[in-house]
Amino acid sequence: MYGIENYETFVIAGIILNITPGADTLYILNRSIFQGKKAGVLSVLGIGTGASIHCLFAILGLSTILAQSALAFQIVKYVGAVYLVYLGIKTLVSKNTTSFELNTNLNKKDDYIKVYLSGIFTNLLNPKVALFFLAFLPQFVSTEHQGEFSPFMILGITFISTGTIWCLALAIFASKLSQKIRTNYSFKKWLDKITGAVFLGLGLKLAFTKQS
Repeated sequence: MYGIENYETFVIAGIILNITPGADTLYILNRSIFQGKKAGVLSVLGIGTGASIHCLFAILGLSTILAQSALAFQIVKYVGAVYLVYLGIKTLVSKNTTSFELNTNLNKKDDYIKVYLSGIFTNLLNPKVALFFLAFLPQFVSTEHQGEFSPFMILGITFISTGTIWCLALAIFASKLSQKIRTNYSFKKWLDKITGAVFLGLGLKLAFTKQS
């Protein structure tokens, strides 16, 4: 089909990879639980946009720069690592009080844009995502069609679509927990600590990632 081999295997592998927890998952959970469904959905759309840009770069061959240029890889890697560490520290040092209100009032255009852009940067500033698309997609395109655009585009759209569906379900489910968390503040404090620590860990891990 359009030069694609083992499409069913690709779909299954893509779903497994999408549901594996990572920085994107944590970002969506945090936004959905503490800012509501709108923020969760916007974060999903932002992350989907970042993934789409990575995929498009891979399809056009621009991501080969990251694969071949040590300098480009290092720049993107450290920018992404700093951003993740920033998110981690911001979460860890967030002000603790005896009660809290969920910030679901996203009526201003700037609020929507901020959540959306943060989602894009969370995904876009991870060079491993670009290298993933560059390495993963060609495995399912037949040799004689490697130079064509359509098979890579179909695979990319498939992967991003399944990932977006999963993330939207995750955001909606997590937002349902908001009311319960409102009455259980200790859960929020522990979730903040766990989320902050994981973001820090992911940022440090990314900083020490070597170009293969």
